[in-house]
Amino acid sequence: MKKNIMAAVIAVFMIASSFANGAKVSKETIKATRTIVDHLGREVVVPAEINRVVIGSILPLASVYCMYMGSSEKLVGMHPSSMAAAKNSYLATVFPNVVKVDSSFVQNGAVNVEELLKLKPDVVFYAAGNDEERQVYENAGIPAIAFSTTRKEWHCIDTYADWIDLLSQIFNDESKTARAKEIINYGYAVEKKIKERVANLPDEKKPNVMILFNYDDSAMTAAGHHFFSKYWIETPGGKNVVDAKGQMKINMEQVYKWNPDIIFITNFSPRLAEDLLENKIDGADWSLVKAVKEGKVYKFPLGMYRWFPPASDTPLVLQWLATKIQPELFSDIDMDKEIKDYYKRFYGVDLTKKDLQAIYNPVRAASGK
Repeated sequence: MKKNIMAAVIAVFMIASSFANGAKVSKETIKATRTIVDHLGREVVVPAEINRVVIGSILPLASVYCMYMGSSEKLVGMHPSSMAAAKNSYLATVFPNVVKVDSSFVQNGAVNVEELLKLKPDVVFYAAGNDEERQVYENAGIPAIAFSTTRKEWHCIDTYADWIDLLSQIFNDESKTARAKEIINYGYAVEKKIKERVANLPDEKKPNVMILFNYDDSAMTAAGHHFFSKYWIETPGGKNVVDAKGQMKINMEQVYKWNPDIIFITNFSPRLAEDLLENKIDGADWSLVKAVKEGKVYKFPLGMYRWFPPASDTPLVLQWLATKIQPELFSDIDMDKEIKDYYKRFYGVDLTKKDLQAIYNPVRAASGK
């Protein structure tokens, strides 16, 4: 014990002597790490200076990241599904370097540790519900921060704000603090306007809405409750016909039973609105469905990311849905102007008519299938 005390005293004396002799200890040495509390409530120790970021299974986050940073700077890896959306979205136009980001660390849907380590990430962001992926990162000794899609109970504006707030904590950049608050406040202002207008809307004036989450040659799934669809449909004054949690596998008989007034198709599906409106799909007669008869089938636009999960365009999604679900209540919303103003304000770009048409009419390849 005496030997240990003596060794400690000598060590302290040597450090003090080094300062007395003019030795310098850098700020980086004194404060090499910081601790972040992620969306699982876990304390994650990260480098004080983060220069290499990988975004894994939290697919929409790349767009929010670029929005917050004002560039794709420091992003060295992203999920292949995020890359498919990026290459077929406006994200690659505003932030062209994003398509150069590596996506080979995910192979056959799983993280390849050897490829991941080649990227030398300082930190990895992943979906909070993906415990298996978290364990891969932790076993590899890489700080992994969980971003949740569910802790705000599928509330899209809250989730979008939550992600931006967590990015602010991670990067601890005072120069971006005001920008982060502006982005968050804009989203809540849009939501407030939408909610106020539908607050006294009687139930009989709320149309029956169905969101086709995934629809390809192998399967058709609809988006039910306990999913983003609940927020997207109910907030602007609609009723979700899909009485199920999460995604529900369906067939045409079920669609006929629901007979929705309005149908939306997400960009996780390669199907387009005209496939239904023009009855182009073999083995499925969509001409019998009310939404098709009345021409109320819409493909979600694709701006910086797919317009279904929370992403950097989330306030625009809510406004666009409002104009489709309650067109009379929201006839004053000019979506061309809203999108142009938003992109100018938060991305610093001037959209052309051609750009708008590309956002409104995403290609099949954006589904990643």
